[in-house]
Amino acid sequence: MTKFVFVTGGVVSSLGKGIAAASLAAILESRGLKVTLIKLDPYLNVDPGTMSPFQHGEVFVTDDGAETDLDLGHYERFITTRMKRSNNFTTGQIYKSVLEKERRGDYLGKTVQVIPHVTNEIQEFVMRGAADAQDVAIVEIGGTVGDIESLPFLEAVRQMSLRLGPANSAFVHLTYVPFIAAAGELKTKPTQHTVQKLREIGIQPDALLCRADRPIPDDEREKISLFTNVPLHGVISMQDVDTIYKVPRLLHEQGLDELICMKLQLLTRPADLKRWDRLVHEVEHPQGVVRIAMVGKYTDLSDSYKSLNEALRHAGIHNHARVEIDYVDAETLTPQTVSQLARFDAVLVPGGFGKRGIEGKVLAAQFAREQLVPYLGICLGMQVATIEYARHVAGLEGANSTEFEPACTHPVIALIEEWQDRDGSIQKRSASSDLGGTMRLGAQSSDVKPGTLAHQIYGPVVTERHRHRYEANVHYLDRLQDAGLVISALTQRERLTEIVELPRDVHPWFMGVQFHPEFKSTPWGGHPLFTSFVKAALEHQARRGGAQPVKAVA
Repeated sequence: MTKFVFVTGGVVSSLGKGIAAASLAAILESRGLKVTLIKLDPYLNVDPGTMSPFQHGEVFVTDDGAETDLDLGHYERFITTRMKRSNNFTTGQIYKSVLEKERRGDYLGKTVQVIPHVTNEIQEFVMRGAADAQDVAIVEIGGTVGDIESLPFLEAVRQMSLRLGPANSAFVHLTYVPFIAAAGELKTKPTQHTVQKLREIGIQPDALLCRADRPIPDDEREKISLFTNVPLHGVISMQDVDTIYKVPRLLHEQGLDELICMKLQLLTRPADLKRWDRLVHEVEHPQGVVRIAMVGKYTDLSDSYKSLNEALRHAGIHNHARVEIDYVDAETLTPQTVSQLARFDAVLVPGGFGKRGIEGKVLAAQFAREQLVPYLGICLGMQVATIEYARHVAGLEGANSTEFEPACTHPVIALIEEWQDRDGSIQKRSASSDLGGTMRLGAQSSDVKPGTLAHQIYGPVVTERHRHRYEANVHYLDRLQDAGLVISALTQRERLTEIVELPRDVHPWFMGVQFHPEFKSTPWGGHPLFTSFVKAALEHQARRGGAQPVKAVA
C-alpha cells in the first residue's frame, strides 16, 4: 500500500516547498524506497501553459506533453522517477472534471458541493498520481495555509489521512521564522499562528521545517515545539544554503527521514547521501569559471528560466567549472550595443513567445556567428538563428517568422497551417481556440545526420521535449542549406527541422535546437548538449586569452 506525506506551507509563499519536498523524496529514495511526488496548485487555470512567466515562472513540460508547475522540474532533478501529467493538477482541472460529471448525470441529480464532491475528486486525482509509487507519494499543496483558494485541498488531504490511518500518512509543514534586525532576534510568532490555522482545519503537523536566514537555536526550537504541539525532534531548522543540493544532507542530519519512516512504519536501510556529498564538493571546488550571456526578455525573474539555469550549472559541474549566467535584456541590444556580448565566453538565446525583443535576439545570433562565439539557441533561439542566417547569409531580405510579421517577404518560420507541403507528407495541425491545443508538446524523436556536431553529441537519434507552435518552413530549407546552414536533425514522422548548426570548419560551436533539452538535465548525468556547450565556452575562453581551460568531461 502506498503511504503519503503531505507538504504544506505557511506565513508567506516562495519559501521553497518544492525543494523541501524534493529533498525529502531524495533522502527516502536513498534509503531504497520508490518515491513519487505530486503537486496540487490552487489556481483556477487548467494548467500554467497560458500564464505569464513573470507571474508564474517557468512552465515545465513532461514526456507525455503536460504543461506543469516548475516544481516538477525540481522533482525530476532530485529523484529518478519521471513525472507525468497526473503528477500535477490544479483547481481548474478539478472543477472542470466535477462539472463534466455533473453534466453527464454522474451525480444522479444530487446537489453538487465542495464537500464531498470536490474533495472526493481531489482525492481521486491524488490516488491517480500516486499509482506508480510502490512505497511513498509526497504530495505538495501549493499556496499558503489561510488562503481561501487552498482550503478544498487541505480539507481533502485531511479526509484522506483519516481514511488512510495514522501509519499511512504524515504531514510536513514549511514555515518562516523571520529575523527582526531592530530587535536582534528570531521571531516564532508567525510559525505559531500558521500552525494554529492548520490545526483549526483539523491537521496536526508531524514535522515543521522552519525557514530562516540562519540556524535556529535550540531554545527557539523548544519554544516552537511547545506552542505547536510538535515534538522537539520534529522542529527542523532549514536555514539558507548557498546551493539547493545541500538541502537533503541538511534535512537528513536533523532526522527528518527517520521521523517520517517511523511515522509511516517503514523499515528501510540507512540513507546513503554520498553522491549528494560528491555533488556539493564539485559545486564548491570548481577548477575554473565560465561566463554565459543569456539573451532573453524575462530577465527580471530568474524562475522564468529555472530548468535552463540548472542545466547550465549541471554542465559546469561536469566540466569542473562554475557557470556564471548574466541575463541580457534582448530589448536593450542594438547594432551599437551588441558588442557588449564580447566579454562573455558564450551566448545563449532561450525560448519564448511574442515579438518583443526579437530583433535583439537576432543581433545576438549574428554577433555570435560572425565573432565565432559559441552559440546555443533553444526553441525560439533556434528560430532567430535561422532568421538571422536567412537574412545575412542566404540573401533572403526581410526573412522573419509569421509569429512576428505575418506578411513578411520570406516566412522562414511559420505555422504548419501557413504552408502546404508539396508531397502531402506533412500532416496539418488542426486549428483550435485552445492555445495549448495548437502546440507541439512533449517528447518526440528525431533522426540525426551523421558527421554533424549534433551526431557527436546525441548519436543517431535524439529524443527531447517540445513546447512551441511555429516551425522552420520546409520550403526554405534547400535555400538555407545551399547557403551553408546544416539541418542536422529532422523529426522521424513529419520531417520537421529539429536542429540547425554551422559546419565546424566555419564556426567552432554554433547550434540551434527546436526542443527544450533543459527539461531532461539532472545534476548526476548533466545533459550532453549543455556539457558540450560549456566545454566549447571554456575553449573559447582559452583561445581569446582568458583563464586556461579546466579539465573537461568528454
